[in-house]
Amino acid sequence: MLEKIRTIKWKTAVNMGIWFYTLTLLLHVLILCGVIPFTIVNGGRSQDFETQVPISILNIIISLIGGIFTLIIGGNLLNHKKGITVVCWFFVALWVFGFVQQLVGTTFERLFCSILLLLGVIANLRMAIEKNSEH
Repeated sequence: MLEKIRTIKWKTAVNMGIWFYTLTLLLHVLILCGVIPFTIVNGGRSQDFETQVPISILNIIISLIGGIFTLIIGGNLLNHKKGITVVCWFFVALWVFGFVQQLVGTTFERLFCSILLLLGVIANLRMAIEKNSEH
């Protein structure tokens, strides 16, 4: 499977990552603005909007960090060293966990959020398995 993932071009993986983080940011901004009801995210477990706000804010912060990280390594501003690989694997684990949660969540999460998270898993996995700094 990793060999199949490795066939994805580096630039494609970076673009997928940027789209993933952008769409995730947009999703949570729309939740905070009330455009997407908070009752159809977080597995429908948020009792009220005030409960959902910190969850969405945390997701925005994580997405900003992930997006900036993706832009930095995608722009070859850092050599692909072990520390970067560790961060990439952290994001892979985080998004795989999120993907599983979406599959057991609400219909909106199963139909939309799971696909969005799969995009993030594939993009971050491709970046994590990069073997050299020449992309």
